[in-house]
Amino acid sequence: MKVLIIEDEHYAAKRLQQLLTEHFADMQVLDIIDTVEDSIIWFQKHEQPDIAFLDIQLADGLSFDIFNEVEVTCPIIFITAFDDYALEAFKVNSIDYLLKPIEEAELDRAVNKLKRLKGVEHPQFDWQRIASNFQMDMPNFRQRFLIKNGKSYGYLAVNDLQLAYSEDGISFMLDKGGRRHMIDKTLDQIYQELNHDQFFRVSRKHIVNIKAIEKMHSFSNTRLKLELTTRNDQDIIVSREKVRSFKDWIDQ
Repeated sequence: MKVLIIEDEHYAAKRLQQLLTEHFADMQVLDIIDTVEDSIIWFQKHEQPDIAFLDIQLADGLSFDIFNEVEVTCPIIFITAFDDYALEAFKVNSIDYLLKPIEEAELDRAVNKLKRLKGVEHPQFDWQRIASNFQMDMPNFRQRFLIKNGKSYGYLAVNDLQLAYSEDGISFMLDKGGRRHMIDKTLDQIYQELNHDQFFRVSRKHIVNIKAIEKMHSFSNTRLKLELTTRNDQDIIVSREKVRSFKDWIDQ
């Protein structure tokens, strides 16, 4: 079976790929995509996979937006961190979904269910209505920040924010391209306005986006050192007193 993974959290995507490889010898992961825009392009250029795993909330929008631009005919299993009433829309329509962090037994159940239904025509659903349920249920966090570029100003979308940090009393933000931007806010103010499911203040000087974490290493005195997918010159250390809560945050 040819599989497509659409997931913008690096760790979650790699874990899913590993689970699929370990549990299903007949599965081949064709690609891992992390945005709505790139997913649309992929479906326009390739044949439909046998199955697609879609994270509901991607960096540039909800994955439902893909269906507005291209026809997706393959079976889909949605992935989400939302365990709330919005998921009732999936249950009513018999659409399968997996809650993060993905449990092996639940993955086996969902995939085996799709295998049993192979060849059965899948009904069409009102994706816009389902998407509206999620949009109404999502908390209203900061969407972008005003940033200073020399003598001019611009803005940085929160979905592009990889790291916020302080240096010599000045706050900076790092974007996906590794560019840093000065911001006229303290880290305390920045952290208060972010979604704490996505961002964690690992120390007095650093706030990280979970989607930017590539590796975690043991460090001296039971601390952790983080490597990001985005190039940077920061030593990002999870302070000793925050290691336990950080691990709980990763494993929620």
